[in-house]
Amino acid sequence: MIKGLFETHLFVENLERSIEFYTKVLKLEQFLYEEERRVALFWIGDQVKQSFLGIWEKSKDEIDQRHFAFECDWEWILNESVNFLKSHNIGFWNFLGDDSEKPMVFANIPAISIYFTDPDGHYLEFIGKLPGKYNPAKGSLVISYEEWLELEKNDK
Repeated sequence: MIKGLFETHLFVENLERSIEFYTKVLKLEQFLYEEERRVALFWIGDQVKQSFLGIWEKSKDEIDQRHFAFECDWEWILNESVNFLKSHNIGFWNFLGDDSEKPMVFANIPAISIYFTDPDGHYLEFIGKLPGKYNPAKGSLVISYEEWLELEKNDK
């Protein structure tokens, strides 16, 4: 029945600042801007009309932090995402607990991921599915890519 996420919406404090972040930094294509309603809409992904993000300007006290993830190629996340975020002075983190600047792997999915925030503090994520099969037995295990490779090798 459900095939994916078509849209999500966020409240932002400064519409123009957020438009710049989502178009210039994350390279999303803006397809609507309504000055009167203080809203902008952006296409997400390579296929037009597949998914979109709406941002709505509200006062700071009306903004609550949300989370959503951008699906990316796993190789890009592994090899380029950290440098991309650094080049735009965007702080990022993982859940490895080792103070590394590495993307992390959710072993059960399996998927590689790195977290960061937009200018309003919304929790954003780059995530990409790794080759391999979903394995619920791995639970919520979060490990490094190198540990995941070793785990996959031992599972074969």
